[in-house]
Amino acid sequence: MARIALITGGMGGLGEAICIKMAALGYQVVTTYSPGNTKAEQWLASMKEQGYDFRAYPCDVASFESAQECIAQITREMGPVDVLVNNAGITRDMTFKKMDKVNWDAVIKTNLDSVFNMTKQVCDGMMERGWGRIINISSVNGQKGAFGQTNYSAAKAGMHGFTKALALEVARKGVTVNTISPGYIGTKMVMAIPNEVLESKILPQIPMGRLGKPEEVAGLVAYLASDEAAFLTGANIAINGGQHMH
Repeated sequence: MARIALITGGMGGLGEAICIKMAALGYQVVTTYSPGNTKAEQWLASMKEQGYDFRAYPCDVASFESAQECIAQITREMGPVDVLVNNAGITRDMTFKKMDKVNWDAVIKTNLDSVFNMTKQVCDGMMERGWGRIINISSVNGQKGAFGQTNYSAAKAGMHGFTKALALEVARKGVTVNTISPGYIGTKMVMAIPNEVLESKILPQIPMGRLGKPEEVAGLVAYLASDEAAFLTGANIAINGGQHMH
């Protein structure tokens, strides 16, 4: 039986690259999309044309009940989840002075609460089966902070605290828990940044002088999900072109 890999928010730039990489390695790939996303069917169809038979389920990752229903349905229809990639995330950038409770809550719920909501549904099963991979997609800005991102940086740093504590609890059960912290990757979200800002502010901070590629992060996810990575747990792996070293 092919292992089942669930990638949350798999229809975005990075999520899509992870889905494609995992499928190429023989995983049965499942993803989630926000309820009300009208382009989900279109995305699945375009992936099918490229030869990828992905399954997608609506899930509000910020809601525990929605996560519960979604994973129950996946388990019924596909089988238990072996690899969970917590990739779904949003930004609501503004200075702390301007930040209101609504924009704080939205980012914490979608980026951090979601990690609890999704992991809670699959972790016990992984432990019982004696094999599992939980991979949390954080950000360089969770490590070094970013102007206008108190909400996002807090959520992304919180992800790694979760990783370390859970890794300790499940280490003897064949389940690993790790964090990946990408820098600036050439996704739609980053490409939306005005070109002059990229050229003058962001690229000069990156020793490699370029944005990362989604495929480069996907390759790291694939390694962490592999049998070879069985001794690697509780780690935060930075993949940022040398922008932030620690």
